Amino acid sequence: MTAPTAEASTEASTKPSTDDAPRTRPARRPVDELSLRVDAALLETFAATEPAWLTADRRAAFDAWSALPAESNKLYTPYIDLRSARLEGATVVTATAPAPGPESRQLPDDIAALLELTDGVVSAAELSDEARDAGITLTDLRGLLARDPDGARTLLETGPAIPATDKFAQQTRALWSQGVVVDVPAGVRLERPIVIRWIVGAPDSALLTRTLVHLGEGARIAIVEELVGPTSSSVTISSPGTEVEQSFLAGTTEVALARDADLTVASLQELPGYLIAIQHRVAEIGEGAALHWALAQLGGRLVRGRVDNRLAGDRSSVEQVEIVFGSDEQLFDLTSYTTHVGRDTTGNLLSKGALLDGAKTYLKGLITIEKSAIGTDSFLGEFGMNLSKAARSVAIPSLEIDQPDCRRAQHASSVGPIDEAQLFYLESRGIPPDEARKFIVLGFLEPVVARVPLASAQDRLRELLEAKWAAGVGHGGTGEAAA
Repeated sequence: MTAPTAEASTEASTKPSTDDAPRTRPARRPVDELSLRVDAALLETFAATEPAWLTADRRAAFDAWSALPAESNKLYTPYIDLRSARLEGATVVTATAPAPGPESRQLPDDIAALLELTDGVVSAAELSDEARDAGITLTDLRGLLARDPDGARTLLETGPAIPATDKFAQQTRALWSQGVVVDVPAGVRLERPIVIRWIVGAPDSALLTRTLVHLGEGARIAIVEELVGPTSSSVTISSPGTEVEQSFLAGTTEVALARDADLTVASLQELPGYLIAIQHRVAEIGEGAALHWALAQLGGRLVRGRVDNRLAGDRSSVEQVEIVFGSDEQLFDLTSYTTHVGRDTTGNLLSKGALLDGAKTYLKGLITIEKSAIGTDSFLGEFGMNLSKAARSVAIPSLEIDQPDCRRAQHASSVGPIDEAQLFYLESRGIPPDEARKFIVLGFLEPVVARVPLASAQDRLRELLEAKWAAGVGHGGTGEAAA
């Protein structure tokens, strides 16, 4: 089975120079082209070791990916730009190398379980006695597929559907090679969080992953996801204007919450500056269930993220807070879709971006209130803070309402520099201008930090934000912030 290579441009145009000698140059890449070389022959590599049902699912997803545009929402098509991705030399990972066995570690007292994967290979796995006795499953998806293919199939098929209209979500569904499974039985409640750590960034590699989170009726847990780069000294982090071998990470997080379940997910993304990341999070929220997202985006060269929340059950709720702290030429393209289906559902969604240098953010969101969603209470806020004249923030919140009987349906947005009134207030109390700006910016980003359910991770996030601020001040990234 073969298909033309997609997502890469190999055309060249020839233009004679003034001395009539032919000169060849690469064709200009479209703004919506990822440049990752993907061929249908990859599916046969997976099929050689996987059950037929999974191969069929991969093929259906690949066909959908091949047919879909890069951005299916026409409102957002002006706000896609993938040209900074240089993935022509990247190789899609089709199988993770067998590990000699995960490292056994002493769990810190403040976490209930740990699963760590290094470039897709399980490097550490540990459950506390509490988590083990409660019957919690925390494992890699590839390993579960080998040990219990029927169980893996059940989890894959009973979770929320990956967005059918999203090209890159379907690409991940077709070509994933590793994943994580968190399965929590009904009634289980953990006071300490589960930590999932992805260490990624091998140059010229493309790793596609899926994370499946299922909570039974009345269960309650918290997850802290850490996305970090390699620590090996052989890997060089790029500086602005330097060409390096990029790497690619695509991942889905698929959440299914049964009646009265309660889940908190905090994600700290501090990937290296040569990495291209595409993230999809999708959740089906049952009756009386509650989902809390706390998402921090700091690293990566180009980050494209999408969150789909479906409030299917009556009295279900979602709280989602996402922050971006960008610098250099980073681009963050983030979209949120929240669909209210059940009665008396609640949604509170907040996105904030602070930008240094020439960084860009596209903050896009849509709240849909279906005819069945009587008594909805929903708010969407998107706010950008530009700390230099070269920075650019775009905020596009929107509502689609088919049920007028709502408690609240509201959105708000603003984009601008630091508030001069806030700056004046702090300076009038003796705080130096640079310190005042720092307090305002870090306070602007605090809503996610405060929601991270692990004190050590909160401290780590605050250190990262302060370090990024200091680096921006050091090379003049905020020099025009007050202009």
